[in-house]
Amino acid sequence: MSREEQNEPTTLRDLPGPRTDSRLKRFAIYGLVLLIVFLVGFVPMWTSARSRAHERDAARATLRISRLQNLIASAAIDSRRGEYEPARQAASDFLTGLQAELDRGADSVFNDSQKTGLRPLFDGRDEIITLLARSDPAAADRLADLYVRYRQTVPAAPAT
Repeated sequence: MSREEQNEPTTLRDLPGPRTDSRLKRFAIYGLVLLIVFLVGFVPMWTSARSRAHERDAARATLRISRLQNLIASAAIDSRRGEYEPARQAASDFLTGLQAELDRGADSVFNDSQKTGLRPLFDGRDEIITLLARSDPAAADRLADLYVRYRQTVPAAPAT
């Protein structure tokens, strides 16, 4: 065999031409179809996940409001029953939790008017805790007033 015959392509695959171009086009089309199929499945799941995340955040906000309300209600009931130490602990937890919620800023579950209405609840904090520590029955009325002011400022969340 001569040298020229050895350098010549012997199969169709070795020949240059439109066949490699059509392969590239076919792979590009397959890739594009695969991308479209992926997006058709991804977009609805993404929108569904976003709506569920918003529902979850709303439920968490409602839960934080309810926890605070339950703490002050528990403190008021315990003090009426003469159980001053659990009442003191619940009142302290309520006021601490309320302060933490107000300190959250824009992430707080309270709007600006509610924040303004809730700030005066801290005025008698030390006095209420002291009355409860001394087992003074006057603490029950103070806690009941605190509960009423909280409920007036933050209406109960709507039931779903």
